[in-house]
Amino acid sequence: MTIEVLNETDADIDVDVLVRQARFMLDRLRIHPDSELSLVLVDIPAMTDLHIEWMDEPGPTDVLSFPMDELRPGAADTEPEPGVLGDVVICPEVAENQAQAAGHSRDDEISLLLTHGILHLLGYDHAEPDEHAEMFGLQSELLTSWVKVQLERSFAARTQLKRSYGSCVVPSVPRMMKPHFGCG
Repeated sequence: MTIEVLNETDADIDVDVLVRQARFMLDRLRIHPDSELSLVLVDIPAMTDLHIEWMDEPGPTDVLSFPMDELRPGAADTEPEPGVLGDVVICPEVAENQAQAAGHSRDDEISLLLTHGILHLLGYDHAEPDEHAEMFGLQSELLTSWVKVQLERSFAARTQLKRSYGSCVVPSVPRMMKPHFGCG
């Protein structure tokens, strides 16, 4: 799976975590391992321009998705086709504002937006009540699984530190995402 991240902002964002999360989500959704995804982090002026050009709506938004090959999640009984998923564009400044309003971190909000954007690339939408229920249900399931994996990874790292150094100074488990499954 090729996942390219381009941070066009001054925001300090751990792109390795974003790549791991995207790979986790795409594996869970049974997307072919030879598929490609691009994630672009932009500032407010760039997101405003994209929002006006592509959605004909004023001001910035949090996330935009630009699908390419119209890939869909793989079924358990079929082999998925490789292809180019497209681009997920996220504005960290908008994510920061939304995170403050929701009471969680900017990184948690970006995690939510990445998941949301990937689902849009795969054809999910939330314009109708039944679509909304399906998309947000899957988004919640994916984020919950991701948080669980991150907690297990953190626990394993702490356990290894304790084995290596005894019970002296072991960093605490980092604050993990409180599930927030809305769309800003």
